Amino acid sequence: MLPALSVLPGEYAVCQLSPAQPLPGWATSGELFSVTRAPDELSVVCAAGQVPADVKHTPGWAALRLHGPFDFALTGILAGVLNPLHAAGVGIFALSTYDTDYVLVQAAQLGQAVAALRGAGYTVHEGR
Repeated sequence: MLPALSVLPGEYAVCQLSPAQPLPGWATSGELFSVTRAPDELSVVCAAGQVPADVKHTPGWAALRLHGPFDFALTGILAGVLNPLHAAGVGIFALSTYDTDYVLVQAAQLGQAVAALRGAGYTVHEGR
């Protein structure tokens, strides 16, 4: 059975900071945020409205949440969602948590993404 998805409210941004920069307070608030520190960068996904203007970022993302939790032994859950989006020409930014996955798409492509997922047999809930 395919997992259902929900479109989360709001607009998100993907931000890039220096790898040595301390984690800024604005990056860790809101309903959904993600912080990844790697040797070459500090990446933040958060509500677009809280990103300072001087931070390198790409706003305009919409977030879809897969209804988990998913056992770690399951394979192909995220790929199953991403394949119809790829076929529809929808770019993505994926996030994973312990229980589930989130897929961000450009808000301008949200309708196209929802249509592609529904066409592939997924249930997509819009709005809470």
